[in-house]
Amino acid sequence: MNKYRDISWILEVSALNLQKEFKATYELFTDSPPVAGEIKDGGNPPENYTYALECSKKMMRITDTAINLMRRKHKKGEFYYWILYYAYLSPQQCENAGAILQSLETKGISISLRTYYVHRDEAIEILSSILWGYTSQDCEKITKLLTLD
Repeated sequence: MNKYRDISWILEVSALNLQKEFKATYELFTDSPPVAGEIKDGGNPPENYTYALECSKKMMRITDTAINLMRRKHKKGEFYYWILYYAYLSPQQCENAGAILQSLETKGISISLRTYYVHRDEAIEILSSILWGYTSQDCEKITKLLTLD
């Protein structure tokens, strides 16, 4: 969860960089198209970068799906969602736990610092169990999202 905000930003920026890289790479090939897997000047081919980017996007979708499932279906889902949102998911990181508590109060959630840490750990545990459930045999359809067709 600590990396969620950073990965979300990186994926957004990476998509723009990928477009620029594809354009620059394929402009070098005026007479013939590039060969799949070809490496120019020792760099990684754009195809490898695209594959890694797509895998990361799929991992984020699985994480987002698990978060939404927890939010909708768990008896304390909305409460846990807002704790995770301000701790890990919001685009702007809160300065400290006190700022998270202030943000939670805007949602009508007043808790102590100690209670916040207890519920944050509970929320992470529930989210973790949902994500691990996705990797079980019963959820093969979800895990197939991790592989490209």
